[in-house]
Amino acid sequence: MTPDARFRIGVFALIDDGDRVLLARRRDSGWWNLPGGGMELGETVDEALAREVAEETGLQVRVDRLVGVYSKPQADEVVLTFACSVQGGTLAPTEESSEFGWYAPAAVPERTLPKHAERIVDWAGHVREAIVKAQRAPTLRYEADPHPLPSSRVR
Repeated sequence: MTPDARFRIGVFALIDDGDRVLLARRRDSGWWNLPGGGMELGETVDEALAREVAEETGLQVRVDRLVGVYSKPQADEVVLTFACSVQGGTLAPTEESSEFGWYAPAAVPERTLPKHAERIVDWAGHVREAIVKAQRAPTLRYEADPHPLPSSRVR
C-alpha cells in the first residue's frame, strides 16, 4: 500500500420488522437508501453505525450480524452492511431524511439507490454467512432493474 493511499469506510444498517426493511428518503437527492454513512476518525464500526442511524432516523440500534462487505473500487470505498435491531429512539424526519418507509425486498421504491437495493436482496436471501462482493457501477446510476438477482456468496 502506498503511504498516501486513502479510502472511505461506509457502514449501513438493514433494520427489519420481520419481512420488511426500513428505508429513508434523502433530503438532498430524493433517493431512498439504507440508513448509514461514513466512519469518522477514532470511531469503531458499531459506534459509527449507531451515530449514522441516529442522525438519519432518530433510532438507536444494536448490531446483530454482518450481512456483507461491498468493495467499491471506483470510489475507493469499502461498505459494511449490518442487520440491526431497534433498541430505542423514535423514528422521525431529520436534517438528512425527509420520510421513511418499511418495504419488502421485492417492493422497494423505484428511486432506491441500486447498490442499496442489491444489499437488501442479499439480506433477503437469509444466508447466515456474510457476502463479499464488488459493486463497480457508479453510485447513482439507476438501472432498469432495481431488484438485481442475488449474488454469489463467498465464505
